[in-house]
Amino acid sequence: MSSVSYQYSQLAACEECGLVSQLPVMTEGQVAKCPRCAHTLSSLAKQPYQTLMAFSVASLLMLAMSLLFPFMSFSVKGITHEIFLINTVAMLDAFEQSALALLLLLSVLVLPAVYVSLMGWMHWRIWRSQRYAKRLSNKWMRVCKILAKIEPWIMADVFLIGVLVSLVKIAAMADIGLGYSFWAFCVYTVLIVKTLSLVDPVWVWQQIKPSMPVATVNAGDDHLSGTYTVCHYCHQINPHVVNAHSKCIRCASTLHAYNPKLSLQRSWAYLLAAIIFYFPANLYPIMYTVSLGSETPSTILGGVVLLWQLGSYPIAAVIFIASVFIPMAKMLALAWIYWNARKPEPLMFGQAIKRQKLYRVTEFIGRWSMIDIFVVAILVALIQLHNLMAITPGPASLSFAAVVILTMLSAISFDSRVIWSGSRPLKELHLNE
Repeated sequence: MSSVSYQYSQLAACEECGLVSQLPVMTEGQVAKCPRCAHTLSSLAKQPYQTLMAFSVASLLMLAMSLLFPFMSFSVKGITHEIFLINTVAMLDAFEQSALALLLLLSVLVLPAVYVSLMGWMHWRIWRSQRYAKRLSNKWMRVCKILAKIEPWIMADVFLIGVLVSLVKIAAMADIGLGYSFWAFCVYTVLIVKTLSLVDPVWVWQQIKPSMPVATVNAGDDHLSGTYTVCHYCHQINPHVVNAHSKCIRCASTLHAYNPKLSLQRSWAYLLAAIIFYFPANLYPIMYTVSLGSETPSTILGGVVLLWQLGSYPIAAVIFIASVFIPMAKMLALAWIYWNARKPEPLMFGQAIKRQKLYRVTEFIGRWSMIDIFVVAILVALIQLHNLMAITPGPASLSFAAVVILTMLSAISFDSRVIWSGSRPLKELHLNE
């Protein structure tokens, strides 16, 4: 089968630093990176149609198997309790934690399934349209916009780590059985992560509707040059926005001019809200343990101490890093970035690179703080032996979930191009195999 390649007739603006570069002809397996900040501008997987469709179908099959069979069993003193994966959602709802139940349902089951289904179907339609020389309808542009909003909230991999942590927590007190669905879910998680890594939104948009030329923009321009406005959804470079009702010439989305003050205001608002929720998340119990009729509250830090005392040092370290250190470090890092971003003076290239890397790290690790919430969900669903032993969610669980979501929204709302005010490129655009 012949290899896939494509030629961009237009320039591409880096979404992280704002630099405009000319994308060359790319073939399968190549990655084009920004010459200023090294952010990936575009990548083309090997056999992009077949590979992504295959992973999408396999992911959906593994998800179905994860739901059809028993997930885990918990046995103590001759009493056994078996759960299916969906029970983690149902039990949270039964304990009046509907918001957490909805979060778990969406981030682990619904959104990943919707994403891989639509993305696989879209690649199949793109393949058919090119094979039979047919044009795709505009509805696929709306689908692309939906998928872009879904992707940051897919947390199947975080949930799997939460499951493994919960197993270590309860392995010393009871016998744990792993059902067929548990192993199917492990495979499902790997397939989801691989599917996400294969998707290149820039390439997908090119197949649906090629980018359009803008005569006033040249390679080397950036967001401070005042010559263009880039579409947040389809990455099309548009003429500079002159009013609040300007539409993208490619996908008709509303365009927003570069506005660092508005970006910082939104990011600060989300961050301050996260800081407020951080206090009850750590002061109140995240869950209650009932053993022989006696109820014991457990805070996040208390759970770390208990695991350390039981000798589970690696798991205690994972929980401490993910649930205590990362949220605090992320909030401090974001506050430092926002505080310095308000300064109008240009940065040296090295300073901008360091701040950009810090921002990338904080944006990437933020979702992993959800591990503790997923641990609570598993324990609540699995350990329900009435007065002999039971675990119920505490008030801190909702507050902690709010901290994670708000810090993610804060990082997403921040326009990282603010960091690059005045910095210039040092080298030409390059391709990586």
